[in-house]
Amino acid sequence: MTVQTTDLTSLERDILAAIAAAEDERTLDDVRVKALGKKGRVSKLMKSLAAMEADERKVMGVKLNGLKTTLSDAIAERQDELHQAALDARLAAEKVDVTLPIRPHAEGRIHPVSQVFDEIITIFADMGFEVKEGPDIEDDFYNFTALNFPPGHPARDIHDTFFFHPDENGERKLLRTHTSPVQIRTMQAEKPPIRIIVPGRTYRCDSDQTHTPMFHQVEGLVIDQETHMGHLKWCLEEFTKAFFEVDDIRFRFRPHFFPFTEPSAEMDIGYTRVGNEIRVGEGDDWLEILGCGMVHPNVLKNVGLDPDVYQGFAFGMGVDRLAMLKYGIPDLRDFFAADMRWLTHYGFAALDMPNLANGLSR
Repeated sequence: MTVQTTDLTSLERDILAAIAAAEDERTLDDVRVKALGKKGRVSKLMKSLAAMEADERKVMGVKLNGLKTTLSDAIAERQDELHQAALDARLAAEKVDVTLPIRPHAEGRIHPVSQVFDEIITIFADMGFEVKEGPDIEDDFYNFTALNFPPGHPARDIHDTFFFHPDENGERKLLRTHTSPVQIRTMQAEKPPIRIIVPGRTYRCDSDQTHTPMFHQVEGLVIDQETHMGHLKWCLEEFTKAFFEVDDIRFRFRPHFFPFTEPSAEMDIGYTRVGNEIRVGEGDDWLEILGCGMVHPNVLKNVGLDPDVYQGFAFGMGVDRLAMLKYGIPDLRDFFAADMRWLTHYGFAALDMPNLANGLSR
C-alpha cells in the first residue's frame, strides 16, 4: 500500500482542525483516540509500513513519526488550554463577593468555660490579683517536689499523671496535674508581696460524667508578711457571693489534707435543690467547691523564701465544675463534644463581657 504525501497533509489538516475545535477535555480525548489510539487513523498507517518496500518504508516512517509528534504536541497544547479554561470558569463560579453585607445576626457563641474564666478573672482582678500563666508540660520538680510531694509520696498516686517517655537522663516530663507549678515559678521569679491567680488547662487520667482527662482550673496565691486564715476565708466568701451573684452565702471550711498547704481545708457552700435546679447560698445541704489552705513552710523553703518571715494562702477550683453548678449543665463531657446545638443553648453572646457593675452573667 502506497501512502501519498498529499494524503498525509490532508490527514494532518483534518486532525489538527478537530483538535482545535474540541470544546472540552473529553471531546479532545476522543479526537486523540481516533487519531493515535490502537485503531486510530495514524496508527493504521504506521502498521502499513511493514508491507512497504525498504526505501519507501524509510521515507514514510520519517513522515509518519513526524505526523505523530505534531499531533501529540497539538493535543497536549490544546489540553492545557482547555484545563486552564475549565479552572478559570470554576474560579469565576466560586468567587465570593466581599462587598455583600454580613449576616444580620452573628452565629458564634462564647463557650461556658471561657465565660467562667472571664468571670473569675474579673472578680479577682477587682481584689487586686494579677493573672499568671505557665507551660502545660512540666517536670517533676515544679509539679511535685517543690510543692512538698517527696519521692514515693502516696499523694503522687492520686493525681493519675500523664507521663512522657524518659529522656537521655532518665527524667520524665509530664502533663501538669494542676496549675500550682505556676505558683512555684512566680515565687522564684518575684519577691513578695505576691497576689496572683493562675487559670489554665490541667490533665489527669480520669473520665466519667464529672471528670475528663483534660480540664480547667484556677488557682490563687497570696504571699506577704501578714496574711492569715481570716484573709483566706474573707477572700473566698466574697468570691463565691460575686460569682454566684447572691447577696449572702452559707459556707464552711472542713479540715482536709494537701501536701502544699498546712492547715488545709475544703470549702463547702450551702445549697438547696428545687426540681432540677440547684440554688446556691440557701438550704441545708452542702456542696464542696474548692480546696484551700495556708502555704506549707516547706513550699516556701523550696523557692527560697523564709517561712519565719513570709506566709500566705493558696486555693484551687475546677472551672468546668463551677460552670456546671452556675449554669445547670448536667454532663461535663458535653463541654468537649463540639456540638453547635449545645453551644447555642449554653453559650454566651460575644459582646457579653463580664463586669461587676452590670452583673457577671446574662
